[in-house]
Amino acid sequence: MARFELKLPKMGESVAEATITNWLKEVGDKIEADEAVLEIATDKVDSEVPSEVSGVLVEKLFGKDDLVQVGQTIAIIETEGGDAVSVSSEVAPAIIEEIQKTVEVAKELVATPVNFSESDKFFSPLVKNIAKEEGISLGELVSINGSGKEGRVTKEDILNYVKNRGTQPAAVVGTTAKAVEAPKAPGVTPSQTVSPVSVNGGDEIVEMDRMRKLISGYMVASVQTSAHVQSFIEVDVTNIVKWRDKVKNAFEKREGEKLTYTPIFMEAVAKALKDYPGMNISVEGDFIIKKRNINLGMAAALPNGNLIVPVIKNADQLNLVGMAKAVNDLGNRAKMGKLKPDDTQGGTYTVTNVGTFGSVFGTPIINQPQVGILALGAIRKVPAVIETPEGDFIGIRQKMFLSHSYDHRVVDGALGGAFVKRVAEYLEAFDVNRDY
Repeated sequence: MARFELKLPKMGESVAEATITNWLKEVGDKIEADEAVLEIATDKVDSEVPSEVSGVLVEKLFGKDDLVQVGQTIAIIETEGGDAVSVSSEVAPAIIEEIQKTVEVAKELVATPVNFSESDKFFSPLVKNIAKEEGISLGELVSINGSGKEGRVTKEDILNYVKNRGTQPAAVVGTTAKAVEAPKAPGVTPSQTVSPVSVNGGDEIVEMDRMRKLISGYMVASVQTSAHVQSFIEVDVTNIVKWRDKVKNAFEKREGEKLTYTPIFMEAVAKALKDYPGMNISVEGDFIIKKRNINLGMAAALPNGNLIVPVIKNADQLNLVGMAKAVNDLGNRAKMGKLKPDDTQGGTYTVTNVGTFGSVFGTPIINQPQVGILALGAIRKVPAVIETPEGDFIGIRQKMFLSHSYDHRVVDGALGGAFVKRVAEYLEAFDVNRDY
């Protein structure tokens, strides 16, 4: 018999850890190759960890709710054979590469960084990054009561600390650490005390699920971080509606994919980002990072009704067929809860379709650390003035609103307005005779 070490695989460039949410197998259970052994949760999606070998589960090294680092051994599986089995000797090359790659830690961009080496307490890369972004000193970080294994500070611990920071007394720094105060972002004030909500006998109290808690934290943090401002523009998409109605059946027959409006809009956004790379950036402290790739996030619904933002990588390199396949694949896997952690990583700009819910326009919240998000309103038939060489007349047109939210810290109105105008120009200039 041989012992195989099941390790937590690499799940994306910026995913360094995951929490075990459920063991699907117990010690003594037989496991087939590629069969799921446990369920995990990152800060974005839930996922399963399959076994690369067939055998019997003989040891679980972590329990439910434990935080595990990428590359750590989480279970031992006994397999047929005489020698100990390691990931490097038995697993397919693609899986080997995924498991053995180290996680890229965010660059040290903060002007006055916290020296974490001055404490003997372990902090994950994710927790360190949040501490730097929120201006949390090492003394404060050490004082946080961790709920993770061996008292480690988890992401939820530090986010809760940030949320309640204004109501807590200043941290007392012990002898094991020196406090190095990181600079706070200008204009950001501590959280205010929230008044308790009155509940009577007829009210139902329902605790938020894990994903809703995360979304709640992201939304509040984004509004507190970015100076949100919006630009709106109305777009005539009559040509797009006519073209899609004409080709959608043939498209589905040839490609085996439904043709929705979303890939057409995403194509226009990707083109506009190439024209205005100043929108394809992110902010890290006092630094602006110009992104080389155009990776479009698209808001999609999860089975429980919550929203998630999977990412279309290198969207500007896809033709319309490729874009449609990517949109449908990510949307379908989101609905089935089958997204992988890497599917939600690396986005540089986000698009959300509020028109799906009948909204004419909206004011979406920026997906940090990006600096812009575009909301697509519902397409409506409206009377409009049509200009022709023979004169103007009133006609029925298919129109929609584009709502562009952007971070006024780094994006001025001229750029934010010019970008959404360019998206509109691409949509209105859509060629009704184009192929797909």
